Amino acid sequence: MQKDTDTTRALQGLESGSSSVRLQAALTVGTTPDPRFIDKLIERCGIEPDFFVRDMLTWALTRHPASLTVPKLVGELRSERAQARSQALHTLSKIGDRRAWPAITRALLTDADEEVARSAWRAAVVLLPEGEGLELAGVLTTQLGRGERETQLSLSRALIALGEVIMPALRAATQDPDPRVRQHAIATERLSRDPDAGFEFAIEEAKRIAVLGTTSQEE
Repeated sequence: MQKDTDTTRALQGLESGSSSVRLQAALTVGTTPDPRFIDKLIERCGIEPDFFVRDMLTWALTRHPASLTVPKLVGELRSERAQARSQALHTLSKIGDRRAWPAITRALLTDADEEVARSAWRAAVVLLPEGEGLELAGVLTTQLGRGERETQLSLSRALIALGEVIMPALRAATQDPDPRVRQHAIATERLSRDPDAGFEFAIEEAKRIAVLGTTSQEE
């Protein structure tokens, strides 16, 4: 009876108008996992406005059996709400169950919403099965030049995490007619060779090379 009361209180807490109450409720749910919480946790992920609460909701979901959470999270990837798709992808990357891989579609990897696309890139790298790297690299390089610094850095990190398999597609992109694509490709290639250089330095160097119209100034 006490457990049922605690469950009801925690579920009500997730609906509170106070972010600190919602945060505590998510912590409680994660500390004492119960399958009855899963649907509500996923529902809240799609609408929760507070970043820290969303992160705690994801943590709480990772505390439940993947066999129960993964199918429901995969279902969220078809949601019309961008935040629901993004947070489901983020949670799947934290769970790390590769059974979710088939759900990481090209549509998600190229989603019009940048948060969804970035979450898909990260999830794809985590969930990638052996032998799928070349195809994933081909899709990811179609996104070169997209967005501002934060988005471009996320894509560069995802590409670099795939290893040498990215190089053919990346080098082809250094000859792209679009200067933003060329610069991003060159910067990613530089960053892959010298991670300590930093993204800003790599971008500035890429701009210089792109202006010269050649990548022959390789060191």
